[in-house]
Amino acid sequence: MGIKYRTAARLYTFLNYRELFFQLVSRDIRLKYRRSLLGYLWSVLNPLLTMIVMTVVFSTMFARGVENFPVYLLSGNLLFSFMAGAVNRAIPSVLGAASILKKIYVPKYIFTLASVTSELVTMIFSLGALIVVIIATGMPFAWRFLLIPIPIIELYIFSIGLGLFFAQAMVFFRDVQYLWGVFSTAWMYFTPIFYPVTMLPERIRFVVTGFNPLYYYIAQFRYFILGGEERWELYALRGMAAAALMLAAGIAAFARAKNKFILYI
Repeated sequence: MGIKYRTAARLYTFLNYRELFFQLVSRDIRLKYRRSLLGYLWSVLNPLLTMIVMTVVFSTMFARGVENFPVYLLSGNLLFSFMAGAVNRAIPSVLGAASILKKIYVPKYIFTLASVTSELVTMIFSLGALIVVIIATGMPFAWRFLLIPIPIIELYIFSIGLGLFFAQAMVFFRDVQYLWGVFSTAWMYFTPIFYPVTMLPERIRFVVTGFNPLYYYIAQFRYFILGGEERWELYALRGMAAAALMLAAGIAAFARAKNKFILYI
């Protein structure tokens, strides 16, 4: 009963502040491309140019046995970049709103949620780059494409939980942002983004496919784009479980620490 009541209360509070939430998301997106000549077009160009560079660098080493390596590479990089960027923006979200939080009451989590959501909007724009590469490589579109929101939503929920956890930690420990930079880089190399998972030794492959949440989302996404023999349903179930656990952990940590924020911001 207590959990249901708290969940309903949080939802009611969010609905009351939904206009502020949408304004924060809109502000973050505008600021990201402020004074940019190409503006929102960078959402397509940035992943596209990154894919071209990484394809040139890694194709000779990792492209063997990978069908349509540019699409394979871009599909993995899009999801990982979204998660890493969302958490990176979420980490200072509470501290960045210190001037507001000291003056009026605002649900503190709404700044973190807006940071992650603005990055999701950017990622959706970036799917245009994937469509361009699919067309350029002559790959046919399949009905599976309609299912790509499944891993994106799972990863969005996972990123919210991770963002909430690190955002509250950043209030007390300013080194969190630098530690996240190191951790996310290591996580990138531990995730099969620019190399096929079959290249890994059997023991490491078991750890990556069984205990790396990012692999669950990328494996689903790639199946919906490229097809394959792997059963995406298993990774969908694992991805949902990982997202739910991370969200619960993030909410619990944030709720436990939020009343102390005013003493440290």
